[in-house]
Amino acid sequence: MKKTLLVLSLIIGTYILIGVKAEELVEIPDKAIRIRVIGNSNSEYDQEKKQEIRKEVQLYMQNLLKDAKTTEEARTIINNNLNNLNKNIDTYLTQINYDKDYTINFGLNYFPEKEYKGIKYKEGLYESLLITLGEGKGNNWWCVLFPPICLLEAEETETNEVEYRSFVKELIEKYF
Repeated sequence: MKKTLLVLSLIIGTYILIGVKAEELVEIPDKAIRIRVIGNSNSEYDQEKKQEIRKEVQLYMQNLLKDAKTTEEARTIINNNLNNLNKNIDTYLTQINYDKDYTINFGLNYFPEKEYKGIKYKEGLYESLLITLGEGKGNNWWCVLFPPICLLEAEETETNEVEYRSFVKELIEKYF
């Protein structure tokens, strides 16, 4: 009984410490490659088109990077396929009748600090694939491209929400 109480105390203590740290700034690993799509404006129309383009690019990148094992491999694949990505986006924009110009940049790009579900992500320059639509004055969407967090998301769900789960929390909920 004492061992069970000790283990439960350690689990609860760990969960509390993890919960406290979740409010601190989070750094995504240096070797990660992000993806970011910036909308032309915050109009409902432009934001809707941004989401459509985001989904299309996610699916394209999922297929492209499915066999990449390292950041270096992913980087090489992306660099070797920027022209194809450009053609894909151009074709897709034509299909959805979206006549805004766009730019694609793969390299170091600025990301502002962002809070998402109580977690703050640090601002800074990050290796990323940046797609800017039109004037790029709208809200943006971003995620981690490699390792393939967003690509798994594109495969598994229709939403752009990310769900963070805690193993310790799941244990507590399971047994209490």
